[in-house]
This record gives sequence, C-alpha cells and structure tokens, in this order.
Amino acid sequence: MGNMLGLQTTHTSNGGTSKPVNIIKVSARSRTAAVAGAIAGVMRESQHAEVQAIGAGAVNQAVKAIVIAKGYLAEEGVHITCVPSFVDVDIDAQERTAIRFVIEPNG
Repeated sequence: MGNMLGLQTTHTSNGGTSKPVNIIKVSARSRTAAVAGAIAGVMRESQHAEVQAIGAGAVNQAVKAIVIAKGYLAEEGVHITCVPSFVDVDIDAQERTAIRFVIEPNG
C-alpha cells in the first residue's frame, strides 16, 4: 500500500457543514520519514492532520512517523498533540478497525 494521502469528508462537531480532511493512510511498509514529511506538510498547511493505520506494523510505522514529524515541527516552534482513537472503516466491502491519530497544535 505505501503511504497515501486520501481525501475524505468529515462533519464538524456542531453538526454544521462538512469539510474535507486529508487522512494520511499508513501501511506496515510505509517509510517513516516520508510519512513524517507528509504529516508536517499537512500541519503547516491546515494546522490539523489525521493519520490512519490498520494492523500492528502499520500502527508502529505511524507512531514513529508522528514522533519524527514532532521533531520537524518543533524546529519551527510548532508543538503538537496527538489523540488516538478506534474507527471502523470499510475496505473491499469488509469492515475493519483502524487506529486514527488526530494531530493538532498544542495549546
């Protein structure tokens, strides 16, 4: 799978209009430096990034990439917070449980 930058629509918490959110999808074979660069780029662009992973290997790569991206952004004075959650996703008409990391500026 590699790392992909997908565009999905999510709803605002107040039930208002929908807004597109970039979700960085990570596999066990994703290169951590490339994913970290994508996270940092999305954070610079929109101050919000979401990373999604399915399986232990993918979650491992995602966590390492988030730590690397934290270092990239800290050099620019941007400190981030990461909140993990479980999400159900449909892949090939089959429901799977993924871990989604929401990354936002601290404070």
